[in-house]
Amino acid sequence: MSTYTIQWYPGHIARAERQLKEQLKRVDVVLEVLDARVPLASHHPDIPQWIGSKPRVLVLNRTDMVPPEVLQNWQTWFVARGETPYLTDAQRGRGIKTLVKATQRAGASVNQRRRDRGMRPRPVRAVVLGFPNVGKSALINRLVGRKVVESARRPGVTRQLKWVRISDEIELLDAPGVIPPRLDDRVAALKLAICEDIGEAAYDNQRVSAAMVEMLAELGEVEVLLSRYGYDPRAMTGESFLHQLARDRYSADIERAARQLLDDFRKGILGPVPLEHPPAIASVGSTRTPLEPASERDY
Repeated sequence: MSTYTIQWYPGHIARAERQLKEQLKRVDVVLEVLDARVPLASHHPDIPQWIGSKPRVLVLNRTDMVPPEVLQNWQTWFVARGETPYLTDAQRGRGIKTLVKATQRAGASVNQRRRDRGMRPRPVRAVVLGFPNVGKSALINRLVGRKVVESARRPGVTRQLKWVRISDEIELLDAPGVIPPRLDDRVAALKLAICEDIGEAAYDNQRVSAAMVEMLAELGEVEVLLSRYGYDPRAMTGESFLHQLARDRYSADIERAARQLLDDFRKGILGPVPLEHPPAIASVGSTRTPLEPASERDY
């Protein structure tokens, strides 16, 4: 599968990251939100360093876009590595009650220490962290039970940090999506672009859509492309697939065909299709950290 370099780091992200590091000093619990389609690629490599010893609740969101058997495999993989993933679908409100309870449990020690010092309990302060467009704002709205922050299926909607009271027990900090200044794993960068977890200005639609076709073919997701478009991706390159689609359906408009391919995946028209599967269980005993970014062989 061919790859090319994707570069991004909008100015508002850099400013928000500086502000976030300051606010993290006030936070008790961290909710790290991953895209269930790409759990490894959507993990920010700096988060463990930022949060130190603070309790972390791992959230796999957009579970409606991944087959149940793949989610089960991810659960097994994370548990084997000492993690407990909480599965959510913020669009439909699934998994929210369980996540609230997990957040309360993670922050319980804070108020226990306050009681031990003769202080009154206070709401647990949690922050929601993750790449742009993994569904953080939609998740917060579900946790609160009403729309308190802007939410849309595109990156860059949240631009400022904002504290939101969920209940007498929990306060949440909604933070803009955070992305590394650079990502050396080009395959991971492509996955993020395909899922629209980074801004469109960072990549070329035609190259990304062609790479998506080849990636789905290598993952064995041939039928979703064959049934939707009528072409077998194993019989041609991703670029040839895109050009054929443009000639047959879009008056040779390659850019329009590229956007349609990406939209069909992002809107779920192709069905629940993952871009990553858990690495082999044999790797559980390796020295990789629990959420070290995927290598080019992990998809």
